[in-house]
Amino acid sequence: MKSSITTLALALLTAAGIVSTTTDAVAQGRARTGIKGGLSASTLQFNEVDFSNRKERIGFHAGVFTQIPVGSAFAIQPELLYVNKGASSNYRLLGQDSQASFNLNYIDLPVLATLKLGDAVEIQAGPYAGYLLNSNVSNTGGIVGNSAINLNADQFNRVDYGLAGGLNVYFGQVLLGVRYTQGLQKIANTTASQAIFSNAKNGVGLLSIGYSFN
Repeated sequence: MKSSITTLALALLTAAGIVSTTTDAVAQGRARTGIKGGLSASTLQFNEVDFSNRKERIGFHAGVFTQIPVGSAFAIQPELLYVNKGASSNYRLLGQDSQASFNLNYIDLPVLATLKLGDAVEIQAGPYAGYLLNSNVSNTGGIVGNSAINLNADQFNRVDYGLAGGLNVYFGQVLLGVRYTQGLQKIANTTASQAIFSNAKNGVGLLSIGYSFN
């Protein structure tokens, strides 16, 4: 898995370098290649269990991006990101109060259409695909007690997909961005995980800071 991630990252950076050296020749807009990271605030939707006081999972994301110009005001931006997803929630089971934390960690590959409003502001939208690297579900209190619930990554759909949209603002080569991604794939794929998650899907807000090398 680590070698596959490294290969994808190198492919993105190589493609960006090729585009950057040919930009002037084809009279296109500015190409960008860079790194980004920041906070993620994610949530899940629960239907089958009486969860209350649901809280976002506050985590992080980090990765690389490249921007391939298609004219002076439009570009395609693929990215490769590590993203924390999941949620936490209080719930009642057999009269006992408990709290469960659902931690899901993905590699996401968004491919975003980018509309440039001058050199500084960009509006982005497009699809993403994700791959679940690992998961951890823990419980505090109640009849279950303090324990890890046996729901490993094989209990979930390894592949996630959905839609993403957001806004970037550049200050020179420094990027500030906000984005929301909505999963369209149900995360649970076994009887055990479906008993808890039913048709739950990922939803994640991202607040990013980045740096463009060109």
